[in-house]
Amino acid sequence: MSTKRRIISAVILWVLFLFLTLVFLLSNLSENKATSGETQIKSETHEEETDLEEVTHKVYFNITIGQRHAGRIVMGLFGKTVPKTAGEKGIGTSKKRLHYKYSTFHRVIRSFMIQGGDFTHGDGRGILSMANSGPDSNGSQFFITTVKTSWLDGHHVVFGKVISGMEAVLRIENEDTENDVPLRKVVISDSGELPL
Repeated sequence: MSTKRRIISAVILWVLFLFLTLVFLLSNLSENKATSGETQIKSETHEEETDLEEVTHKVYFNITIGQRHAGRIVMGLFGKTVPKTAGEKGIGTSKKRLHYKYSTFHRVIRSFMIQGGDFTHGDGRGILSMANSGPDSNGSQFFITTVKTSWLDGHHVVFGKVISGMEAVLRIENEDTENDVPLRKVVISDSGELPL
């Protein structure tokens, strides 16, 4: 894949990641204000239904691990909450189509997250967030959490949620790693948008 396509793909993934992180953060802020000292109990099913009401786009990643199909991850993007991250339809400032096809999940930390979308360096439960190293440092990298990660609230833009395919996420999470790098190549073999 050419360098331009890799950069474009990275930018798309970055925007997607930013969008999901912001949505997650805004969702937590509104929940905290609503409870204001009261204990609010929600069923997990109700929370998932509420999350899905925010979905404006549905996208997918087909995953291969060591050149074998490992499943499809379908994600809902929160375009109304973070439109700059999730609403640009795969066209960046270059006006060229951007995608994550053939990019890798290059970082896997069990009981935390799987990270992908590093097109520039290659070394970088169900919430999609933008990976960053501090304020104003979001790029193309994103991560999908594999557990609840409340300690990240306010630090990463949430721009979506896994709708189906958590089993593929967990397959990636359970890959053997060395220094958080999967020993077998974990590739997004195809990606795209699905109808809502």
